[in-house]
Amino acid sequence: MANNLNVTCSISFTDFPEDVQLCILSFLGPTEIASFACTSKQFGSLCSNDGKLWFTLCDRRWGSKTQIVKWGEGKIPYKLLYNTLHEWENLIGFWRRSGPGSALISSPSLVFFEWGPSFILAFRVSPVESGSEIFAYQVKKVPFLKMGISQEGQILNLLDPDGRADLNLNSGDGNELIPVNVCFMGKTHFVLEENVFGSNSSPVHFSGEDCGFFGEDGIGIGVGSGSPPDLIMLEIYQHLANRTSPGSDRSRRHRRKEKGRMARRKWEPEHFVKIVNCSPTALRPLQGLWKGICADMSLAFYLVAYDDIGGIACRRLGDPPQRFSTYAPVFWTSNATFMESPFPLEEESLYGSRIHLQPAQPHNENHEQFPMSDIEGENHIQQFHLSDNEVVNRILLINASYDLVIPDLAAGTINPRSAEGRIWQYQDGTFGFGFVRDNFVIDMKNIVCDGCIIDAVSPSSD
Repeated sequence: MANNLNVTCSISFTDFPEDVQLCILSFLGPTEIASFACTSKQFGSLCSNDGKLWFTLCDRRWGSKTQIVKWGEGKIPYKLLYNTLHEWENLIGFWRRSGPGSALISSPSLVFFEWGPSFILAFRVSPVESGSEIFAYQVKKVPFLKMGISQEGQILNLLDPDGRADLNLNSGDGNELIPVNVCFMGKTHFVLEENVFGSNSSPVHFSGEDCGFFGEDGIGIGVGSGSPPDLIMLEIYQHLANRTSPGSDRSRRHRRKEKGRMARRKWEPEHFVKIVNCSPTALRPLQGLWKGICADMSLAFYLVAYDDIGGIACRRLGDPPQRFSTYAPVFWTSNATFMESPFPLEEESLYGSRIHLQPAQPHNENHEQFPMSDIEGENHIQQFHLSDNEVVNRILLINASYDLVIPDLAAGTINPRSAEGRIWQYQDGTFGFGFVRDNFVIDMKNIVCDGCIIDAVSPSSD
């Protein structure tokens, strides 16, 4: 009897049924598929099969998020759809406007992109105003931008300044909907500009190396869909050329035409930057987008970010009226080391004596309320017993300082804007913060959960 019996059984990829082959290939990317297609005519034919392989690629990657067969009303090549969705997928999530808003039309400070059945939809996201009857921690979502593909394979990006819920990509009413281009400048930055040529085209992309044009930070400026390359080169040339150099009558007419075209624009170009880390993690429990009731009883959004050396900074998002407020942090700390339980008596007293700012509650809800002082009553500040999940687990020391961004503060002077404070982290993962000089706590709630906005309301609800 033989002690070693080696039986070799080799199975070729061609021995698998076609559906199994397609399933295996659907795990690959376009580069790997292109390489595999070169191995034989049979595989080349299989890899070029749009209705089988490229549909399978799209369905595996995005089938659980959108309806693949409805894009372009099912009349566009799936390879085109794959390339388009691959580029647009990074849009999903939160973006914030960089710089001032448009002077002509009110533009959003915070935008949220999500998947639709056959399109990608962006919403303006803002707190529900305090005067609303349903005011609590609700967040208002107003339709802002719709991105899709026509039956002919053209990119259709329509911006609605009025925020209607029934955005139609096939609408020909150019007076209400503004055709725009989404110009990507890396994965975390895009520019939204009006498509003044009246119709969108298939995506055309150029890197900084292609046209020899770089931004101040050395990053190539990419040009998004609908931008003709000859116009791009012309604008670059006109920017760099001597403006006093003589030109023909044709060039002067072209400049006058371009000036008139720019004057008729409805939407000024705006930059948006992605909020990459908008949810907390185990290592960064305070990270992300939060919402909280301010001292003036308005709902505000806050962005808490960690730096590379262990520090934490929190900034308020939106358009507050105070000067420097968009630059200075609400609070910050250079040492993210929490104070663990049991806490000193002075810390327990510091937290226990504070009022928790809460939104106005409907009369039919029963909350045990502490008596309010005259000042608290005038400011409509209400204090309630916290739930069992809002027991303080850890405490973190924080500061608020505006010294770095207010140049007229002399060195050595007492800065009234600088204050010591605390973060109280609760058992459910949320937290509250406050400063020693104040007598209240701003309790922070999550804005998103599992990629969806919590407590979202439609514009008609408020």
